Amino acid sequence: MAPKWIELVTGSLEQKKQYRQIKGRLDALPEPYNGVAKALNRYLMYNGGIVDGDTILTMMTDFVELWERAATDGTPVRDIVGDDPVEFAEAFAAAYVGTRWIDKERARLTEAVDAAEREQEKNS
Repeated sequence: MAPKWIELVTGSLEQKKQYRQIKGRLDALPEPYNGVAKALNRYLMYNGGIVDGDTILTMMTDFVELWERAATDGTPVRDIVGDDPVEFAEAFAAAYVGTRWIDKERARLTEAVDAAEREQEKNS
């Protein structure tokens, strides 16, 4: 009973465990991959806006596998991110469509306008 309640409040404990494992894999990357991957990960977490845990885990698993492969192969960092690291990060995140925090706010805004319209029609 308690774990279900806790997960209702905090989210999936299994997803949190998986995310910590992914973060551990990122931490294990050698430099310069480690520094760049962490910077990109931070950017993705702030800018991505994805709130669906499954989507985040899929994206982050693919992300860490990309960097692990690059480190293994000795691929230069610029060959991965290109000339514009921000563009790379945004294109990477765009490939993972999921529920974003702004989706909820868009729905709330639309419902508020619809409710106001219904109220106005009822009062006319």
